[in-house]
Amino acid sequence: MSDTFVNPFTDFGFKRLFGTEPNKHLLISFLNTLLPAKHQIQDLQYTKNEYQGYTALDRKAIFDLTCTSTTGERFIVELQKAKQNFFKDRSVYYSTFPIQEQAIKGDWDFKLAAVYTVGILDFVFEEDVANHDTDVVHTIQLKNQHHQVFYDKLTFIYITLPQFKKTLNDLKTIQDKWFYAFRHLSELDDIPPVLQEAIFLQLFEAAKIAKFTPVERQAYEDSLKYYRDLKNVTDTARGEGFEEGKEEGIEIGKEIGKEEGKAEGIAIGEEKAIKKTLKAFYNSGMSIEAIAKIVLLEESVVAHFLKED
Repeated sequence: MSDTFVNPFTDFGFKRLFGTEPNKHLLISFLNTLLPAKHQIQDLQYTKNEYQGYTALDRKAIFDLTCTSTTGERFIVELQKAKQNFFKDRSVYYSTFPIQEQAIKGDWDFKLAAVYTVGILDFVFEEDVANHDTDVVHTIQLKNQHHQVFYDKLTFIYITLPQFKKTLNDLKTIQDKWFYAFRHLSELDDIPPVLQEAIFLQLFEAAKIAKFTPVERQAYEDSLKYYRDLKNVTDTARGEGFEEGKEEGIEIGKEIGKEEGKAEGIAIGEEKAIKKTLKAFYNSGMSIEAIAKIVLLEESVVAHFLKED
């Protein structure tokens, strides 16, 4: 292995850098760049994630940490390595658990501490692509019809890292530097001058692969291999499927008009991408049941797609 620093998008790398007690100051620093002043974290405690629904297969695409600040705020920090169907539904569903766990037996006035879901995504939302939206940070709260915040204690923050394009010379804020580190840490051989401040020196120290034990190194290599395999399968399938759909859309466009044909082509491309992804998983030896759990489709739907040419 020639890399100097760990890839934070691997389960092993993310947990080592942000999910261990000795390195929790790294997670605090990162989260504080995303939070309002009233919820800045001074300290936090990791909590055991006992939420139901994350199967071993789900965790192939998602890795998450749960923690609570000393003032009571709850945080779900998710690393999402690959796009999944109903991603937003899942995110909302899991946000309900740290809300429910605040219930107190007996008399209770229902006062809740704030809950944050922070998603670090290795993909871009489809609507961002369609709308040419280049925002990296997406902050979502419950609002009324006048776009006023109705409830400020439930917040979803998604970071679409592929949209972060800044170079080292462009880094101005600590948030910029964290995003750059997430995207490029494993590509670096040395610590760039702009990242030579205390918190990032600690990050690079924790990320040094040379300091891993043989057991840790093997665990990281296994984690890295899975991340690369997953990314290659999804990227290739989506790319090939979209191109096929695009070509088919051109032909359709000749018959029903340019704009309708373009829309139809995109739809066909997305469907072909799904089929390519399913077939790639199936050809790698995965069962229909396992595939269905990963992509959140019924087994019958997966089987139907696999039978089609």
